[in-house]
Amino acid sequence: MAAGDSFYIATPIFYVNDVPHIGHAYTEVAADVLARWHRQSGDDTWLLTGTDEHGQKILRTAVANDTTPQAWADKLVEEAWLPLLETIDIANDDFIRTTDERHESAVTIFLQKLYDDGFIYSGEYEGYYCVGCEEYKQLDDLLETEVGDYAGQLVCKIHTRPVEILKERNYFFRMSDFQQRLLDLYETRPDFIQPESVRNEIIQFVNSGLQDLSISRSSFDWGIKLPWDDSHVLYVWFDALLNYITAIGYGTDDDNFRRRWPANQLVGKDIARFHAVIWPAMLMAAGLEVPRRVFGHGWLLVGGEKMSKSKLTGIAPSQITDTFGVDAFRYYFMSAINFGQDGSFSWEDLAARYQAELANGFGNLASRVIAMVNKYFDGAVPSPAEYSEADLTVQRVVREAAESADAAMERFAIHTAIEGIWTIVDELNGYITLQEPWVLAKSEDTLERLGTVLYTAAEGLRALAVLLSPVIPAATHKLWSALGAASELGHLTDQVIVDAGHWGQLPPASRVHAIEALFPRIDAAEVVA
Repeated sequence: MAAGDSFYIATPIFYVNDVPHIGHAYTEVAADVLARWHRQSGDDTWLLTGTDEHGQKILRTAVANDTTPQAWADKLVEEAWLPLLETIDIANDDFIRTTDERHESAVTIFLQKLYDDGFIYSGEYEGYYCVGCEEYKQLDDLLETEVGDYAGQLVCKIHTRPVEILKERNYFFRMSDFQQRLLDLYETRPDFIQPESVRNEIIQFVNSGLQDLSISRSSFDWGIKLPWDDSHVLYVWFDALLNYITAIGYGTDDDNFRRRWPANQLVGKDIARFHAVIWPAMLMAAGLEVPRRVFGHGWLLVGGEKMSKSKLTGIAPSQITDTFGVDAFRYYFMSAINFGQDGSFSWEDLAARYQAELANGFGNLASRVIAMVNKYFDGAVPSPAEYSEADLTVQRVVREAAESADAAMERFAIHTAIEGIWTIVDELNGYITLQEPWVLAKSEDTLERLGTVLYTAAEGLRALAVLLSPVIPAATHKLWSALGAASELGHLTDQVIVDAGHWGQLPPASRVHAIEALFPRIDAAEVVA
C-alpha cells in the first residue's frame, strides 16, 4: 500500500452468550497487530470490533440466566468483552454493538432498499436449524450420532448438539441471483478470499449451487424488526454482517463511509462462508463495493480440539496474561502459529518460547546492551567509527528484515513478519558474542572499536523497538525509553515503521536509562499445567 491509503480492518463481532476465550483473543490480537503496523506506516487506519447481541441463542441464554436479553448483553459487554480489549492491549478505534441505535437504524435503511429493489420476498421454509450456529443446515453439515445422550439424532458438526426442525413463513433474500457474480469475483480477484485453502472451499460451495436465504424469524422477537412487517425480526447473521458498514456511517455519514469502505475482514475459517458468500451478495444487491479481502484464519486447538466453551476447552486470556504478561500472550500467538492455519496451544510450548525467545533472546539482549553503554560510556550512546564487515552485516540484516516484514504484513503473514524481525535479535546476539565488547573495554587502543560495536547494537535495538512495537507494545515502549530515543526521536508510535531499517537514526550521545527485565524469568511452578 502507498502511505496514506485507507486501511480499514474489522474483526467479526462476537456473540455475547458467554465470556471470551483465547480463540476470540487470537483474532483480536491479529487485527490489532495489522492495524498498528498500518498506522505506523502512515495509512489512514481504522480498527473495528464489537459484539453480536441479537438472535435466538442470546434470548435462550438470557432466559436461562433469569434476565432479559438486553440486560444479559449489557452485563457481558461491560464485564467480559470490553475488559478483554484491555487485557490483551487492543487499540481499537471503534466498538459496535448490534443493539446500538446507530446500527439498528442503518440496518433498517439497508433492508428497506433491498426490499424496494425486489431482492427480498415472502415464502415458506422448513429445515434443520442449529441454534448454536444461528443457521439452517444442509444434511452434509450434520452427523447422526450413535452413542451418548444424542444417539440416533442429527447433530451439528460444529457444536455436536441436536438440530431442530423448523417450519415457518419467512422473508427471503434472492442470494441465488448472485451465484455467477460471486464466481466471477473469485476468479477476477484471486486474493479476495485468503488463504488458498479457504478460497478453494468457498468456490466449491458456490459452484454446488446457491439457494435463496431465509432472513427473518417470527417465532421469537429478540432482533431488529423488519421495517415493512414488524411481526418478523431479522435473521441474526444478516443483522450482524451489516455492522461493518453501519459502524462507519452507512446511510448516515456518506463522507466517512466513502473514506473507510471497503474493509479487510478478518474472520475464523468456520465463518468464512458467511463473509465470502452471503456478505458480498448483500453488498452487490445494495450496489456497494465488496470487501477488500476476507481472510479466514485457522482454529486454535487445545488437545486436538477447537477452542470451545460448550466443550469446556475454553481458556480465559487472563489465565495466560496473569502469569506471562500481555506482550508474551501477543507474541506467542502471533509467532508460534502460521497465520491462516490451525495451531495447537500448549502451556509447555508457551513457557519454552517465553524463556528462549523473549526472556533469553530479546529481553537479555536489551539488558546487556544498555548495561554496557552505561558501564563503558557513562550512559551516552557512543559515536561509531569506521564500520567493519561484521557491522555492515548487521546493517544489512536490519534493512532486509524491515523490508521482508513489511511485505509479509501486506499479505497478512504475521508469523512470517515476526520471523523476519527476529533475525535481527539472533544477529545482534551473535554479533555481541563474537565482538566481545567486554574484552574491547580493557584497552585504550580498542575503545573506538568498542564505541562502534555498542552503537551498532544500540541502533539495532532502536530498529527492533520500532518493528516489534505492533506486536509487543509495552516492552518496546520500555526499550524505547531506555535507549533515550523518546527524547531524541519522539514517541515510538510516531516512528514510520517502513523506515525502521534505515541505518543511523539513533543520535550518538543519546542518554540511556536503566532498564528492568522486559521479560522476567518465570518459575515453572507458576505455569498452569
